[in-house]
Amino acid sequence: MLRIPLQLLRLRIILWQRMWRPPSPTNKNRILWQPPMSSRYKCNIDATFSSHHNHTGIGVCVRDSEGIFVLAKTLTYPCTVSVDVGEALGLHFALQWLGDMRFDYVDFGTDSKLIVDTFLSNRNDLSEFGCIISSCRSLFRNLFSNSRVEFVKRQANAVAHTLAREATRSTSRAIYYDIPTCIETIIINEML
Repeated sequence: MLRIPLQLLRLRIILWQRMWRPPSPTNKNRILWQPPMSSRYKCNIDATFSSHHNHTGIGVCVRDSEGIFVLAKTLTYPCTVSVDVGEALGLHFALQWLGDMRFDYVDFGTDSKLIVDTFLSNRNDLSEFGCIISSCRSLFRNLFSNSRVEFVKRQANAVAHTLAREATRSTSRAIYYDIPTCIETIIINEML
């Protein structure tokens, strides 16, 4: 008996639906997640904050050029930090994680324009935020040769945001090799 993993079966159904469903005129102006170019990965990153739990959550999701889920990871800091510091920690966490796994050809996407602009600038900043960004630049320079950091609109970063929100409810890191249920519907809808 042939056994197809549930995730692969779901993705085949989505692709079949995409082929046979006419485009919806109401979805023309919707901002959607965009896959990277062929042979590249997209790594979406976000941070959320829970004053109730006093946690900062980081969510990272990696997908391939077909939009297929590859990996995801969450991390919880047992304190709340400023939004800028949290988003910078998210980028640092993603760079370190994917660099340790020897990924390259990655488009790192965050919905923080400040993070992207500061990362791409040559300014030095001795604040906590500036030191994290400086460390991100160093990781990027040393671990990646064919990658980039880019801004994505918040609406196109829903998967990473949802993972980050889940992280604020947890006390430990989690690595996902299969699509976590909290983002399954979002990924399916983005592929339609």
